[in-house]
Amino acid sequence: MSNKRTKDKKVVLGSGRIGTCDDVELWNAKRWCRRISSTETEIPANYIYMGQSSGDHNDYSSTFSDCNSDRSGEFPTTSSQGRRLLLACAADNCDDLIRQLVSDLNSCSIDEQKQAAMEIRLLAKNKPENRLKIAGAGAIKPLISLISSSDAQLQENGVTAILNLSLCDENKELIASSGAIKPLVRALKTGTSTAKENAACALLRLSQIEENKIVIGMAGAIPLLVNLLGYGSFRGKKDASTTLYSLCSVKENKIRAIQAGIMKPLVELMADFGSNMVDKAAYVLSQLVSLPEGKTSLVEEDGIPVLVEILEDGSQRQKEIAVAILLQICEDSLAYRNMVAREGAIPPLVALSQSSANRSKQKAEALIDLLRQPRSGNVAARTSDVSV
Repeated sequence: MSNKRTKDKKVVLGSGRIGTCDDVELWNAKRWCRRISSTETEIPANYIYMGQSSGDHNDYSSTFSDCNSDRSGEFPTTSSQGRRLLLACAADNCDDLIRQLVSDLNSCSIDEQKQAAMEIRLLAKNKPENRLKIAGAGAIKPLISLISSSDAQLQENGVTAILNLSLCDENKELIASSGAIKPLVRALKTGTSTAKENAACALLRLSQIEENKIVIGMAGAIPLLVNLLGYGSFRGKKDASTTLYSLCSVKENKIRAIQAGIMKPLVELMADFGSNMVDKAAYVLSQLVSLPEGKTSLVEEDGIPVLVEILEDGSQRQKEIAVAILLQICEDSLAYRNMVAREGAIPPLVALSQSSANRSKQKAEALIDLLRQPRSGNVAARTSDVSV
């Protein structure tokens, strides 16, 4: 009787709502999961992204924060499966559930596969230690097979589960060696908008292993990412730019991106100050103009007037990256120097050299010297010491 009374005792759950003690267990689990979900993508103070610390003056991390892991909604609370998952998320040990879910991934029933993939996706999203447990239980290969499914929801859950597992650095090599790259690239082409975005993010995670960058490029990811950059949602554009920035540290992928027509969407995004993509597009561009083909493509897409406009009206960081790009363009080309000067770059450069920190001041002064003395080989040589 005492157990019955305890179970049925009315308690306050939160926001004045009343429930039984049995409800408390479920409510607390849901609150825990929501708290983890809301904080998962915050960037800590010592965050390091692509070799740059978030404490750096010219840090890339504040421009290219990692792709979001998973934007799935709250867990269902009306089914026994939803209740099981909520309690498993809050529990310290969900090994038995994980083993059962991995077994269900191999079921002949698409519905069972969907449920298992969704639950694995969410378990990996909301509790970092589950990512190693799920991979250790053998989930990666069956999840990869789901990425090629003709069922859109099953494919999306497979892609997103792989993405969430890849957030654990220890899993990235196993995911790549298990054959995930080609299916993820196919999902970039055939998936739902969410599947495409999450496939881009998963490829970003895998590209953080240097040797995977060439493999991803050879698998055909670059043109698909360029398409997502040009025509995707805001999140798609952001995820595509972040992944392209990582992949285009490799020369072969820079060439692929230029050939795929990346310059047009990059210039359009830089020209649109309301896009919230100026910084990201400019950083990707800064990698591409290291190649002659990149410089030529930028000029053909009328990128120089856009860069000068950023010098005039952009934020401090945007001005600094615009100066760095213009330095690369002008360094060895009298024709490009004349084009930049004709666009009226010198006045905003003078203002930048007088008002900015030392790093921007150095770049602005070097570019002013180039534009005022376009035939001076000595000045051109000096700019090679000014880093992007």
